[in-house]
Amino acid sequence: MKKLCIFFLLFSSLQLSAQMPRALSLQAQGAVRDQWLMERMETVTPELMRRAGIDMWILISREYNEDPVLKTMLPSSWLSARRTTMLAIYDTGDSLETLACARYDVGEVFKKAWDKDKEPDQWKRLAEMVQERDPKKIAVNRSEHFGLADGLSSYHYDKLMESLPGKYRERVVSAEPLAIGWLETRTESEMVVYQQVCRIAHEIIAEGLSEQVIQPGVTSTDDVVWYYRERIRELGLEAWFHPTVDVQRHDSEDFGHLRAFSKRPDKQIIQPGDLVHVDFGITYLGLNTDTQENAYILRPSETDAPPYLKAAFRKGLRLMDILTNEFQTGRTGNDILSSTLEKAIAEGLKPTIYTHPIGYHGHGAGPTIGLWDQQGGVPGKGDYPIYPHTAYSIELNTAVFLPEWNKEIRMMMEEDAFFDGKQVRYIDGRQTELFLVPRQKGGMGDVGDGVER
Repeated sequence: MKKLCIFFLLFSSLQLSAQMPRALSLQAQGAVRDQWLMERMETVTPELMRRAGIDMWILISREYNEDPVLKTMLPSSWLSARRTTMLAIYDTGDSLETLACARYDVGEVFKKAWDKDKEPDQWKRLAEMVQERDPKKIAVNRSEHFGLADGLSSYHYDKLMESLPGKYRERVVSAEPLAIGWLETRTESEMVVYQQVCRIAHEIIAEGLSEQVIQPGVTSTDDVVWYYRERIRELGLEAWFHPTVDVQRHDSEDFGHLRAFSKRPDKQIIQPGDLVHVDFGITYLGLNTDTQENAYILRPSETDAPPYLKAAFRKGLRLMDILTNEFQTGRTGNDILSSTLEKAIAEGLKPTIYTHPIGYHGHGAGPTIGLWDQQGGVPGKGDYPIYPHTAYSIELNTAVFLPEWNKEIRMMMEEDAFFDGKQVRYIDGRQTELFLVPRQKGGMGDVGDGVER
């Protein structure tokens, strides 16, 4: 713990010397993530297993074909599973046993439970581990609707069922609620650092949407995209998806959903008067961000964005507020979607909502709240309920007709947020004003201006 404190003190001191927070070294990141894993296994897992009524959870993966859940349980020095990796978590009622059906410990959490000299067959030893504990429900990662909870391969499932005695085969159930709960639940320790992860993402986005990167009439949307990719690499981070940058402007081109999501031009020259939109995400310390923000390219005679664009932006903010006000423990994603759309439309908005969980994965485990082409609800994923201590990318757009452009635009917005069981808060605030390019004194001159924190 002393080493971790030193790392965090170093991390904090580096923030004071530069606007862009500096990422921890790989060694320091590994120490943090291993500590989180131990903490989560002691606090998160028992609660989830008892909530799901499961007393044994078995996870099996082969090297380079890792179960998404198992991969989050490996020590930081393991970049993949090894041979056939078998982990078992058993709830004794008083505490958890965390076992590896392996000839060595799997990190600090999972302890060796296989002596190959005594029992050469790994699958037979796994079956013995089950019989020794006599669990009532044996959960494995199989799921119809959630890919992240469906990590047990077909071969391994068949092999497990073949290896278990008959009465234990009848006790095998889907670990879907347990797997999703593990992936979606954020701890207090993680959330302290998550703010910094989101802050880094916000700072990078703001750099790209500034005169540091954009020269109107010269810079293309693709130039900005590759600036982001290079900047992410320069900072020692990872991109979990290729960023997108697009423009809407006073022309005859339609900006419908198909163009916005699948047919946007690869390269457009950014011009004065453009509304520029970016979709951007990073991975750091095993946590992901997913953010969409917007900028206006000033014309030579302008010092601010036109009032009609600022008004359109405020409509997007209002839709975000309506959505986050609907969050309540136990409500399903489909219920929240339906209620939000109804209230937004009653206010005269034209909404499309496609909000998703975020955390260990960019499109994370948990309830889906709409898809851009499924505004009537999402079967399966949308039927999953909201739980406390979970994070979401509040992603949506508001269509607004602009008489000044004689066309409809889409104000596309996305910010990462945390639900504590009572209310939603943005992890590192959200953009509340359009960025201006170039920055203006007293306007969006500093990255933090126009951001709720």
